[in-house]
Amino acid sequence: MNEVIKAMKDRRSCRKFNSTPVPDAIIDEIVEAGLYAANGRGTQCPVIAVVKDEQTRKAISILNRRIGGWEEGFDPFYGATCYLWVLAPKDNPTYIYDGSLVMGNLMLAAHALGVSSIWIHRAKEESECEEGRAILDEIGIPEGYVGIGHCAIGYSDAEPNAAAPRKENRVFKK
Repeated sequence: MNEVIKAMKDRRSCRKFNSTPVPDAIIDEIVEAGLYAANGRGTQCPVIAVVKDEQTRKAISILNRRIGGWEEGFDPFYGATCYLWVLAPKDNPTYIYDGSLVMGNLMLAAHALGVSSIWIHRAKEESECEEGRAILDEIGIPEGYVGIGHCAIGYSDAEPNAAAPRKENRVFKK
């Protein structure tokens, strides 16, 4: 089987990371793969904020938890040691699609390099609130960018789940 297709079939979301940090060289490789995602009209509009700083990760996690409505103490990032926050300018007509393709590339690249990942939602809500905007200002993300998703990465502390059987009747041909 083709190795790219195999990676697409084998990749699973990780919901339990260990504390081993991902080396910068591997993070850079994952990020570079994200930057090569397809995008509308070649605009290359999405940006990626690499968040490794523990204090910033904690602030994002707490904000994400509050937006998600979970109890205090829950970590919606499952202990990941790095967050890749994908954002795109809201005035670009294909920003959601372009950012989503970046997210897919990030997760596949991580898997190919032996790093676990998971897409964490609520990045949009974070980027649109005052507290989240303050974090983005600190990182250097310009106004007008909206969150698409967080690709939380790290090394898994659990075996990946088996793939669920694929649902039937999802392909139509004529």
